[in-house]
Amino acid sequence: MWHPLWNLTRMETQILLWLLAALLIAVGFAGLILPALPGIPLVYGGLVLLAWADDFAYVGWVTLTLLGVLAAASYAVDFLASALGARKFGASPRSVAGAALGAVVGLFFGLPGLLLGPFVGAVIAEFTVRGSARASVHAGIGATLGLLFGALLKVALAFTMIGVFVLDRLL
Repeated sequence: MWHPLWNLTRMETQILLWLLAALLIAVGFAGLILPALPGIPLVYGGLVLLAWADDFAYVGWVTLTLLGVLAAASYAVDFLASALGARKFGASPRSVAGAALGAVVGLFFGLPGLLLGPFVGAVIAEFTVRGSARASVHAGIGATLGLLFGALLKVALAFTMIGVFVLDRLL
């Protein structure tokens, strides 16, 4: 059966892969901030497509494996940053879960929801554990700061991944 994509020239295929890679990386960077999108895996997928566009001639399996390790490490970094931020302020594990849920719900309310959602979610969850408004607000601040610090670390990891890719591609 004939399909128009099957008759692409090498250059057309390469351009298509570059465009798809750029789209994945851009959406991946949005996902570093928006909790509903898997940011780092999308950035990694875009980098793999870029390597594929060049038939892995410049960026090979060693670099792609290193980038995969960095992508996997982002989950540990994100979890640890959230947990340590919450623990530093005395938040319970339920407060951390409330902050994450608040971040997801906050997506539906635009920028104010993204900023306030984690805090409100953590405060409500902590209040169910302690019953103290003061302790709940304190825990909410810690959980929110932990989530924000985790997001910043993921952005740093994404830029590191791109930097490693570019260095390997150019050298």
